[in-house]
Amino acid sequence: MTRIDLNSRHLLSGLLLFGCIINAYGQDKSLFKVRQQQAANTTANAPDSKSIVLSDDFKKTEITRDFISEGVAVADLNKDGLMDIVAGYYWFEAPSWKRHEMAPSRVYDPRKEYSDSFLNMGMDVNQDGWDDVVIVDFPGKPGFWFENPKNQPGQWKKHALDDSVGIANESPGFIDIDGDGRLDILCGDKAKKQIVWLKAPDKPGETAWKRFALSRENVPGTEIFSHGIGYGDVNKDGFNDVVVREGWFEGTADKKSGNWVFHPANLGEPCSHMQVLDVNGDGKNDVVSASAHALGVWWHEQVVDEQGKLTFKTHLMSNTTAQTHSSIMADLNGDGRKDYITGKRFLAHHGRDPGDSDPAILMWFEFTPGKEPYYKEHVIDNDSGAGLNIVAQDMNGDKKTDLVVANKNGVFLFENKMKK
Repeated sequence: MTRIDLNSRHLLSGLLLFGCIINAYGQDKSLFKVRQQQAANTTANAPDSKSIVLSDDFKKTEITRDFISEGVAVADLNKDGLMDIVAGYYWFEAPSWKRHEMAPSRVYDPRKEYSDSFLNMGMDVNQDGWDDVVIVDFPGKPGFWFENPKNQPGQWKKHALDDSVGIANESPGFIDIDGDGRLDILCGDKAKKQIVWLKAPDKPGETAWKRFALSRENVPGTEIFSHGIGYGDVNKDGFNDVVVREGWFEGTADKKSGNWVFHPANLGEPCSHMQVLDVNGDGKNDVVSASAHALGVWWHEQVVDEQGKLTFKTHLMSNTTAQTHSSIMADLNGDGRKDYITGKRFLAHHGRDPGDSDPAILMWFEFTPGKEPYYKEHVIDNDSGAGLNIVAQDMNGDKKTDLVVANKNGVFLFENKMKK
């Protein structure tokens, strides 16, 4: 077991109240005021000191310490039967992790620059039998994908996902919206300020993604740099809904209607990917979120107020680390129940924020519905963290879920060694 001292975090939450992210991304002043108020309302207070016990359940492999992407993906790019790792414009060939370049790129300075790769996904976009690479660029820009050259030399061909859609939010979701077995992209449309999904091509040979609207225009959760979006059945009517930190959009059978009704609710401050699940086992779905800029992980308990209105009560789960810009659900311990994985975005704003360069924690929570406090925290590592998305997939064929992360700290593989 390893213990680390996190004394430097004791002032983090308070200092964040004074607008420590004012220079990040060059956002407009009005949005910063909103974020400052959200930070002021946080329920998390960093302890004066805390010793973190690292688990020994994962084997860590350092793929590179270069800052090349804050997104990460896995795919068998060379069709050798092994899962390769993708970070930005680079891919690392298993099992030696030899670096290859899909298109001209470079190493970025983690204290001065952002990359042009915020989230990555591996999938056979055009269904030609070869896995391709999807990249979500800097917030507000359209996404694109690199077409696999089928082991031929040269640059990979670049295709736009949809020229008209700037992906506004920092936490778009890779989710199968229409149930066809292929991942789509759930996001905010920068121009129309509308919740939309970008549908992956569904016919072999097609290269274009299609845009479909779920909400009306000019709705919450769609401003550029918006944080927090999720997909799940909030009201248990059989249809998945979209959650954002300002509330939720009630889903219907029609996923192309553009008229899902918005229900305002307080689902916390700016956060990473929001997860919908029944945390306490009371039969109602709750929402789990982690702070993107301040300190804390929370579960928002679904309750019904005196007027019979569906609302939420926030409970603090953890104040172990801050600036958790991504999360994912996956069964890590093999108990048949999905766990919650998140981690610190190391140097999220180039070291300008209090605690920005604190130890880069990667952690997971197992849920225990019916048994308070309904969750148990496990810290995997203190020198990796996570970027804008996390991959949870069996990388070595042992039927256990492994983790792959990338951020300003580098690219890392964590092989699951837990006994079922």
